[in-house]
Amino acid sequence: MESIQGYVEHIIFQNADNGYTVMNLVADGEEITCVGMLKGISQGESIKAEGDYISHPVYGNQFKISSFQTTLPEDSVSMERYLGSGAIRGVGPALAARIVKKFGADTFRIIDEEPERLVEIKGISERIAREISAQMEEKKDLREAMVYLQKFGISNTLAIKIYNTYGNGLYHVMQENPYRLAEDIQGVGFKIADEIAGKIGIHTDSDYRIRSGLLYTLLQAVQEGNTYLPMEILRKRAAALLELKEEYMDAQVANLSMDRKIVIKGAENLYAGVSGQISDEAKVFASTFYFAELNCARMLHDLNLTMAGSDGLLPSEEKYILERVKRLDRDLGLELDELQMNAVLESVKHGLLIISGGPGTGKTTTINTIIRYFESENMDIFLAAPTGRAAKRMTEATGYEARTIHRMLELNGALSDDEHRSVRFERNEENPLEADVIIVDEMSMVDLTVFQALLKAVTPGTRLILVGDVDQLPSVGPGQILRDLIESGAFPTVTLKKIFRQAGESDIVVNAHKINRGEQIALDNKSRDFFFLERSDTNVIYKHMVQLITEKLPKYVDADSLDIQVLTPMRKGTLGVETLNKILQEYINPPAVGKKEHVAGDTVLRMGDKVMQIRNNYQLEWEVLSRYGIPIDKGMGVFNGDVGKIVEINDYAQQLVVEFEEQKRVTYAYAGLEELELAYAVTIHKSQGSEYPAVVLPILSGPKMLLNRNLLYTAVTRAKTCVTILGSSETVRDMIENAQVSRRYTALRDRICEIRGN
Repeated sequence: MESIQGYVEHIIFQNADNGYTVMNLVADGEEITCVGMLKGISQGESIKAEGDYISHPVYGNQFKISSFQTTLPEDSVSMERYLGSGAIRGVGPALAARIVKKFGADTFRIIDEEPERLVEIKGISERIAREISAQMEEKKDLREAMVYLQKFGISNTLAIKIYNTYGNGLYHVMQENPYRLAEDIQGVGFKIADEIAGKIGIHTDSDYRIRSGLLYTLLQAVQEGNTYLPMEILRKRAAALLELKEEYMDAQVANLSMDRKIVIKGAENLYAGVSGQISDEAKVFASTFYFAELNCARMLHDLNLTMAGSDGLLPSEEKYILERVKRLDRDLGLELDELQMNAVLESVKHGLLIISGGPGTGKTTTINTIIRYFESENMDIFLAAPTGRAAKRMTEATGYEARTIHRMLELNGALSDDEHRSVRFERNEENPLEADVIIVDEMSMVDLTVFQALLKAVTPGTRLILVGDVDQLPSVGPGQILRDLIESGAFPTVTLKKIFRQAGESDIVVNAHKINRGEQIALDNKSRDFFFLERSDTNVIYKHMVQLITEKLPKYVDADSLDIQVLTPMRKGTLGVETLNKILQEYINPPAVGKKEHVAGDTVLRMGDKVMQIRNNYQLEWEVLSRYGIPIDKGMGVFNGDVGKIVEINDYAQQLVVEFEEQKRVTYAYAGLEELELAYAVTIHKSQGSEYPAVVLPILSGPKMLLNRNLLYTAVTRAKTCVTILGSSETVRDMIENAQVSRRYTALRDRICEIRGN
């Protein structure tokens, strides 16, 4: 690592969000191009920086800065250059020259200690003098904070976040309770805060540390889909994380409860026999998720109205409705079975209805009939689904526009008072959706956070119809909404079971239902849409996978190679997402002369690559361009599981552009690329709500808890035209036999039953 010192002559580019900067630094009379995270840096400033010289393929030699600190100019020339550079608002080159001419090398001391003397300069009033002094003080505070935080190994980017959050109060926070960083600053988890605390000298059994570790453990459980943890599991996990004895945990759980950071529920006897020890069966929630489930239960109760009056429909009224439905079906060339007819009738009778069913059981036909019925009643109908792909499928199946739930709720990222973007939906309890009927498909994908936002925007009297397949994998986010709603028994529910003739001709549909029932499937390759290739060598699997995607399947299903999806149960290992993506990228989108690429961590991102957003980002802006490059639509939010294609890589601006579904273009700074990964292969969990022309499933071996019936069922139902399994028939049979699923700890069902008085 090398060190250089000089002044910033010119800032070529600076990203306002993350501070990524390209600039010219003059050091020892030589001009050096520097790059790095330098938020807060201004032209004219003097800095001392550490880093390494690198050779950029386009821009030549550069100095990549890993850390820096600003230094005060020490001579009159440097002071004048700094003041006149634009770093201090309201001071230009001419005024800077007059200030330095008057005070010489004493200029900065005068501004700092005797700012009132600046009025001696023509053109400077008392107000301007105060503003110049305040700006210099602010920059001084930032400089001192950066130097202080760097002592603890804190990066410049994180240091800026800490300073912006606490100002000069950061010193108290760092000395008293650095674990507050994990609660207050996005991107700082317990582990980073714990590392900082260790360098500061906080004891490992500190109350602050234990509380922070407990909250972190609960939030990690949320990442697994849970909304709470049993006390026994929380105690064990937190103790292992903190490397402390389990008995340290209970007192701090009680303290967090008193501080209302957590909620403890569900044990008749909260405290067990051991003095002060919380019962193992107690359910411990992070407060946010306890109240989210409680609020959802209350809102569902309010929506669950009998629309035809307290006594329901008379037999003659039901008969009339059924006759109207039959006429609509005849006009549309449809014929509903008894369960489908019942679903339509229940949608008329009730404010809330759940429709569940597997592939080929007529959910789409039922939705179409419900739409036509309410349309004939001149009602306003909204259709929605959790993802862009699912919304597109719903639009194609119904002929009516369907939107993502986020777009229907009008997601908006607004600047709050603290200048941090906050997530909010324009549609909420104060500005509800103006619809008579709202139909939401793919409900198995909807997590607790999105469901709560949806319910807030629906007023009692609006019909809410929730459609999904309860046997699919649950949502990536916390909760298992559809299952909890059905298991509560509190709401009208119709489960469609009959496989219709046309769907029954597809072995994909037939085999999916067999898998779901635990029945073995034929792997004899006599099918036209369901194939199995017995392979035991991973290198052979790689070879055939590439052949299928690049040569065989595109012709067979009339689709592009990029539309054919590899689904795998796991992220790690020889058949995991990380390994498969690197292999598939080399064959589907190999490097070529003139094809730009950018290395982000261990991943090469290349023009034309298929990529996926791997976490919800409500602040990312997207826009849709016309054929002439003019924006014709824009909005906020890119979500976990959204798949797109890299269409631009700009090394000069240090950014990359991805085009997602519906031609939505999103610009990522190079520093934000940890939210993207290659998507030639994705986990089965991430494929929820999507449908692909053809699916390739490499299944060889893996953990029993992971390789289960539920996972295989979900994977098979993602394919529209063709499924090909590569691997072990024995493992496939074991998956069908294995009905075990990873338990999710959720309590929406409990809250619903409490409100009902059960």
